[in-house]
Amino acid sequence: MSPWLYILPAMLIIMSFRFIPIIMSFVISFFDWSFTGIGDFVGIQNYISLIKDQEFWESMLNTFYLVIFVVPLTIVFSLTFAVLLNQIKFLKSFFRTVYFIPFVTSLVALSIVWKIILNQQYGLANAFLGLFGIEPLRWLAEPEGIFTLLFRNIGVELPVFLGGPSLALFSIILVTIWRGVGYATIIYLAGLQNISQSYYEAAEIDGASKLRQFFKITLPLIAPTTYFVLMMKTITTFQVFSQVYMMTGPPVGGPQGTTKVIVYYIFENGFGEAQNLAYASTIALVLFLIILTLTLIQRKFEKKVHYN
Repeated sequence: MSPWLYILPAMLIIMSFRFIPIIMSFVISFFDWSFTGIGDFVGIQNYISLIKDQEFWESMLNTFYLVIFVVPLTIVFSLTFAVLLNQIKFLKSFFRTVYFIPFVTSLVALSIVWKIILNQQYGLANAFLGLFGIEPLRWLAEPEGIFTLLFRNIGVELPVFLGGPSLALFSIILVTIWRGVGYATIIYLAGLQNISQSYYEAAEIDGASKLRQFFKITLPLIAPTTYFVLMMKTITTFQVFSQVYMMTGPPVGGPQGTTKVIVYYIFENGFGEAQNLAYASTIALVLFLIILTLTLIQRKFEKKVHYN
């Protein structure tokens, strides 16, 4: 009986703040439910409205842009930094602390600082670009795609569908990567330090270059770490909210709604002017199913990850 007493507090917290809200969201999605009270049972009408909601699909597109850019780039940068940190002998703890500080710092405070840095008139970002003769960019107010703006500087006009995320959304991507790299770097560094040096010594005797050692030894042996970072970063990126709310408002959502991600759209419907808790719960359940599906797909690939 004693083991159950040890896990009871954690079970109560998980039930209160995870399982019960999920069940309640599922129930609420079938009603006309708002802050004013419970309305009539509407069945799947909220789901039908969701399918026809263009703003929902635009929010999903912005969210997928975020995931597609943030997750791979975070993995690449954090692995690179971890490999470099693993090779230095002095001040390793100092650099680990420097990389990790953004992750443990208040995201609201970081968003305010980045909003100042990316300000079009007096921000440090445009001041730095001005040193190279680049015109000030409207980082948080530009509705055009980032690739469109980049190619336009060299005289090439891209089609609209190749424009990529807007410059405002690109700014959110930049901040999200910058904040998340530190955490993933520490995780990768722990994985790298668990690799026996005997593998590298044997490879050097065989004449393998450093690059070949990285692709043939390091990458395969940190596959479990990469899988963990991939899964966690995918989930957290789908839930991005604070930097969007703080950096691109008002109106929140950036120019022409180009930074309105799915979690903010949930907030807007549930706690904004609409105060439609039923519709917000419907969107939240769809997001839950998307994350669950991606997690199950990733777990299918887990069988190919070797932990020994």
